[in-house]
Amino acid sequence: MDATVTAQHPTDSGTDFGRTAGDYARHRAGFPRSLFARLRERGVGIPGQRVLDLGTGTGSLARGFARAGSLVTGLDIAPQLLEQARALDRAEDLQIEYRVARAEATGFGDGQFDLVSAGQCWHWFDRPRAAAEVRRLLRRGGQVLIAHFDWLPLPGNVVAATEALILKHNPAWHLAGGTGIYPRWFGDLRQAGFDDLESFSYDETVTYSRESWRGRIRASAGVAASLPPERVVLFDQEHAEMLARGFPEEPLRIPHRVFALTATRR
Repeated sequence: MDATVTAQHPTDSGTDFGRTAGDYARHRAGFPRSLFARLRERGVGIPGQRVLDLGTGTGSLARGFARAGSLVTGLDIAPQLLEQARALDRAEDLQIEYRVARAEATGFGDGQFDLVSAGQCWHWFDRPRAAAEVRRLLRRGGQVLIAHFDWLPLPGNVVAATEALILKHNPAWHLAGGTGIYPRWFGDLRQAGFDDLESFSYDETVTYSRESWRGRIRASAGVAASLPPERVVLFDQEHAEMLARGFPEEPLRIPHRVFALTATRR
């Protein structure tokens, strides 16, 4: 989903995920539980850790860490997304604190956290400033995690067809053609003074009904987060017709790639 990325903040680029809050909460696949199991093996997101989740959205990473017993705070610029996050937390009886703020200027004190995470959002930040802020927030020996869970456009698959349709309706969208791997983030963390950089990736398939795939796409940066409502309706109608015509199977099997990069503050 993020083949080409920028350092712009969503509100600076005209992208507003707050407009997608309902679809975002209902239809965006959260990070898989397998990711948290692999992270725990590396000492990331374990019981008692103080975790700050930047760009938390509806709290997918935050809830995964809270389930494991971490003490989690989520931060985002969109109050609408945080309201959805709180509702999802209540459904699981999880206790997570939320704050409206930017990743580059969180308002927290120095060395307050054992782990700072950023899921599906690093490319929306002013990355040098965000990396410096993360380093300030971490105690010595604390870790940063940048994670993604991206759909994969493959020749002839429903993802590639959907991305082509998004580009038809929104030629300015710049996130098509992604591979789910993010080599540039290594440089961001290294330049901010982090050590022990390590990454891993693996693929998982997510099943969607055609209706839920439409909702997932409406919640994306290229559709409801950046198009006016009347154009979102037109896109969604054409998307429904395309799926019925070319991908009638239920459920749709959507290939995804997990990517995780960790580093340590010395």
